Amino acid sequence: MNLQERIVLMARLGDYMRGNEPEWEAARERAALTNNWFTPEFIQLATTAIADGFLTKDTLEQWTAPYHLPDVPTFVRKVGIVMAGNIPLVGFHDLLCVFISGHHAVIKPSSRDEVLIRHLAGKLIDWDPRAGNLISFAELLKGCDAYIATGSNNSAGYFDYYFGKYPHLIRRNRTSVAILTGDETPEELDRLADDVYLYFGLGCRNVTKLYVPEGYNFEPLLRRFDKYNYLGDHHKYKNNYDYNLALHLLNKKPYMSNEALLLVEEEAIFSPISQLNFGYYSGEPAVLAAQLTGNAQVQCVVGKNNIPFGQAQQPGITDYADGEDTLAFLKTLA
Repeated sequence: MNLQERIVLMARLGDYMRGNEPEWEAARERAALTNNWFTPEFIQLATTAIADGFLTKDTLEQWTAPYHLPDVPTFVRKVGIVMAGNIPLVGFHDLLCVFISGHHAVIKPSSRDEVLIRHLAGKLIDWDPRAGNLISFAELLKGCDAYIATGSNNSAGYFDYYFGKYPHLIRRNRTSVAILTGDETPEELDRLADDVYLYFGLGCRNVTKLYVPEGYNFEPLLRRFDKYNYLGDHHKYKNNYDYNLALHLLNKKPYMSNEALLLVEEEAIFSPISQLNFGYYSGEPAVLAAQLTGNAQVQCVVGKNNIPFGQAQQPGITDYADGEDTLAFLKTLA
């Protein structure tokens, strides 16, 4: 398959994902049944974001043009992809990069998120059997020429050990933060709630810590966050909320809350499910933003003059994980 054929096939997949064909609906239902964190609402949100943000012919052509990719690589490499499973199709962008580059993606999906990725890969192969030479699945990633692996800080140590002698991209724990000034409009706080709550806060682009000025009034923020109180009816999320609430009560830790979120002053930028940490800052927000942008654990900084409120979970096709250009990396393999 040449580059244009690969682009056209991926654009067709985008059309499929935006539709409601019975096969696609059944796959989404199976994914929701397999992983209780993958609610129908969040599956729809994730798949639509991929289809609209990545999988249009114009987007794919504009994305690939600056890389001057060969129509067909001189050497087709096997690229092992270890996918995470924290949010629906979180590993799709890696598959897209490998496929568009003309290399062979050997995928080890997460057991928490294999229904959707296997279904979509199967559709590509159904439409054009040549895609079967560029996509396969494996339980053990052996004999690959390069690796892309996403996981926790602990698993990254294993990835370094096993894959370190090959060309590789290894991703570790990351999270996102927001800087507030106290001048945010109700609409901006509404959109910030999306950055915090979407996918139950499980994504690396979810905001898990707020930085606020001294004397900040949290009441308007909590009231705007009430729009996600319905997540408190989700049994797994509710169990986390009750557990963290019990810990704070036992430890006599001050907290603020609504029906689906605990707001706690903590130094850590990572927070557990159902909790949002905050800390106070002084000085200019721009200085703080520059410091946080340089933090290797921070994926996104949300706020005025940074990533706009509500956009953290809407990455563009060039918003590469950990800021490492996946397509440029793959081009070097050819």
